[in-house]
Amino acid sequence: MNTLKHITVIFVLLVTSITSAQVKFEAKVSKTKLGVNERLRIDFVMNKDGDNFNPPDFNEFTVVAGPNTSVSNSWYNGKHSYTKTYSYFLAPKRKGNITIGEASIEIDNEVFTTKALTVNVTNAVKRPNDPDNVEGVASESIHLVAEVSKADPYLNEAITVVYKLYVSTDIGVSNWREVENPRYNDFWSQKIDVKGLRIQNGSYQGKDYRYVVLRKAVLYPQKTGELEIEPLTLDITVEVPTRRKNIFGGRHMAEVNRTVSAGSRKINVKALPEEGRPEDFTGAVGDFKFNVITSKSELNASESLQATVEVNGKGNLKLFELPKLTLPSSLEVYEPEHHENVRTNLSGMQGSISDSYTIVPQYKGKYPIPTVSFSYFDLETETYKRVSSGEIIIDVIEGPINNSTGDDNLATTTDGTSTETTPNSNQFAFIKTEANLKPIIHTPFFKSTGFWTSLLLPLLVIPLAIFYRKKREERNADVFGNKIRKADKLAKRYLSEAKKSLGDKEAFYVALEKALHNYLKAKLHIETSEFSKDKIEEILMNRQVNEATVKEFINILEHCELARYTPITNVEMQQDYDKAASTISIIDKEIN
Repeated sequence: MNTLKHITVIFVLLVTSITSAQVKFEAKVSKTKLGVNERLRIDFVMNKDGDNFNPPDFNEFTVVAGPNTSVSNSWYNGKHSYTKTYSYFLAPKRKGNITIGEASIEIDNEVFTTKALTVNVTNAVKRPNDPDNVEGVASESIHLVAEVSKADPYLNEAITVVYKLYVSTDIGVSNWREVENPRYNDFWSQKIDVKGLRIQNGSYQGKDYRYVVLRKAVLYPQKTGELEIEPLTLDITVEVPTRRKNIFGGRHMAEVNRTVSAGSRKINVKALPEEGRPEDFTGAVGDFKFNVITSKSELNASESLQATVEVNGKGNLKLFELPKLTLPSSLEVYEPEHHENVRTNLSGMQGSISDSYTIVPQYKGKYPIPTVSFSYFDLETETYKRVSSGEIIIDVIEGPINNSTGDDNLATTTDGTSTETTPNSNQFAFIKTEANLKPIIHTPFFKSTGFWTSLLLPLLVIPLAIFYRKKREERNADVFGNKIRKADKLAKRYLSEAKKSLGDKEAFYVALEKALHNYLKAKLHIETSEFSKDKIEEILMNRQVNEATVKEFINILEHCELARYTPITNVEMQQDYDKAASTISIIDKEIN
């Protein structure tokens, strides 16, 4: 009898355990009867986390808000309780009995479904919605909107995205944080600083709202076809008035967190027309002026002058290459220095870019700089335009005459005739033809300096080896220091890899960006997860690094990101490498 009793108790405990471990997934509605002007809340609740949640088809309702997700984890008397809820706020589209279908979710590789629910929608009621339903009020009273200036731009035409947060006059917002930031893939992008949040009055979907502009960005599409502008998502703390009174007799404000998203936007980027496209077109889109300017027109041989190729105006100034100068070989020409004086606002890039060539003539004569042309696509007329510079004559007054043959060595004399200039006949004067030899004197090795050194050196090495071993053990025990040294070595290695990758734009800027990040890990002792530009700037400023140096470092990081979408020359890559090395050196000296 006792045995049967024990078996019964064990069976009951086993059944209870199995029952408690069962998965529950059910749908709950805030009411089964509501007016056509009221809002319905439906919760899909589960006691275990799952994947691939599929809500029912709310065809007979307008989804006012949702899904909002909430999770509850608790322990009571040693028992674990878990609840996850997906909530929707619905507005019925018609009167009558409306059936809400099944929802499904996958938990532990098994699909669970809820039961279908039916609600009765009646005529409109005088007091719609529960005033204490703060989540419903908050969902209907706050909206994040992304306003795009143009939905069908040309390739490399500037468009603007302005993010506005609309808030009803009945509620308040205490704070917010960004959950998802748009990365603007396939766009060259530039954020526009928003100085202060100015509250303005406006309307959204026919209702009066207050709004603030949170963010502005200028985008230049780098691909044709349909492109997506990723959404900006915010987590906002909303203050909703309730019917309850506070201790001062005023209305109690309930706080509720809401996640709002501007939603992704699609734009259709048009390709630039093929008809009339010049052969020398390099992608310039906008309205530009073009000049070739020399610092002087007369000089002596071996003196230098500057020839500047400049484009100024409004358009994608950072996203195309300038035309190259073609010069006679008798003029020694150095790689050009690239300069940018570009500012970006909501209308796009404005300013100038230029390549400055240093030219050194070797011989007397007159040398022409041929006409240079520049082509761009004009957005106003939607046609290609070409601008040409005039021919420039460089007059070399004094210097040797070049008598070597070949058209490239011809110069124009002052009387207008062409002459051949002669190079220096003693071309090999730098080679020595007389030897200055001295006899080699042999000295005996025994009792020499080398003899005593080789004899005593092993005795000196032993204490050095012991000292080295001790230091090595101390260093191996320094886990934190080893981590920093490893990051420092990585920075140097990546800088080396970046230098080796000069000419390969993608590999170069990936290696350069990694080098900068690993340098920061070594110097500032921060992890990769903290690599936001604001965080880097804050830490460097706190370590008393000069503001100009900090901005230069941030600019290099930003340029590494942008350079993958823009045409870059080898000269610019070398300049970026030099800037990175110089900036790291300066930070090393300034940092405390």
